[in-house]
Amino acid sequence: MRLTQLRSFHAVATSGSFTAAAQSLHVSQPTVTTQVGQLEALYKVELFHRAGRHVRPTEMGERLLHLSRQVFSLEAEAVQLLRESGELRTGHLRVAAVGPAQVTKMLAAFHQHYPGIKVSVSTGNSQDVQDRLADYSADVGVLAHVASDKRFVSVPYSDHPVVIFCSTHHRFARRRSIRTDELAGEKLILRELGSTTRRAIESALAAAKVEAEVVMEVGSREIIREAVAQNLGVAAVSEVEFIPGPGLHAVRLDDAQVRTYVHMVCLAERRDMRMVRAFFEVVGKEP
Repeated sequence: MRLTQLRSFHAVATSGSFTAAAQSLHVSQPTVTTQVGQLEALYKVELFHRAGRHVRPTEMGERLLHLSRQVFSLEAEAVQLLRESGELRTGHLRVAAVGPAQVTKMLAAFHQHYPGIKVSVSTGNSQDVQDRLADYSADVGVLAHVASDKRFVSVPYSDHPVVIFCSTHHRFARRRSIRTDELAGEKLILRELGSTTRRAIESALAAAKVEAEVVMEVGSREIIREAVAQNLGVAAVSEVEFIPGPGLHAVRLDDAQVRTYVHMVCLAERRDMRMVRAFFEVVGKEP
C-alpha cells in the first residue's frame, strides 16, 4: 500500500465525495478514483458504498478511517515539529468541550498567548468528548467527568455548584435555595445519559432518598431551557452554565454539595505534543 493511496481514501472518506477529495488534494478526480480503486483491488475489499456523487465508507472503510486518522494526525505532528523551531506561530488546535461556558475562558487565554494558532471547537457530552479524543478528531478535551482510563491524562481546572432552575411561575420562583427533599414528586427534565450534570443530580437525589418524576430526557441545553420556561418541569445545571433569561429562575440546594468539575484532558500518548502541552501550560496558569 502506498501512502498516496491511503491519503486518497482518507480524503474521500472525510469529504464524502471523490470530487471534493480531489479538490482538497489538488489532484484530478480520476487520480483519486484510481488510487482508491487500486487499494480496493490490492486487498480485495470494498471501502465505499457508492450512490451517485456521494459515497460513504463500508464497515471495513470505517475501520480503515479510524487508522488513517491516526496516521495523518501523526504526520501533521511531524510536519509541525519540523517546521516550527521556536514558539508556536501557526497551526490548528482542535478542542472538544462539554459546553461553551467551560471552554470560552480557556480559549481566550490560549489565543492571547498564541494568536497565530487556529482553534476549532466541537461540543457534546463527556462521552462524546472522550470518543473524539480517542479517534484523534480532537487534540484537547474540556469535560466534567473523566472515567478511570489509562489512555487519558486529566488535569483539574475548576469546579462549580449545581443549581436547579425553574419557570418564574413555579413554586420555587421566589426562593433563593431549597432542600433536596423538596424535589420529591417534582417533574424533572434531565440531560441525556452520559451527562455529568445528570449523574450529579441523580446521585444527590439517591443519597437523600428522594424520588422525582422524570418527564423528559433531552440532549439540547436550548430545548431544556425552553421546556423549563414553559413550566414543563425543573432541571439541573452547573451554575456556570446557567444563563439568566425571561421566564427562568435558579435556586441552590442548601443541604447538599452537588458540584460539577471541569478537567483538561488529552490522550496520554499525545501529552507531549507541543500544541497540547502549550494549551495545558497556558490554561493551567489561569485562576
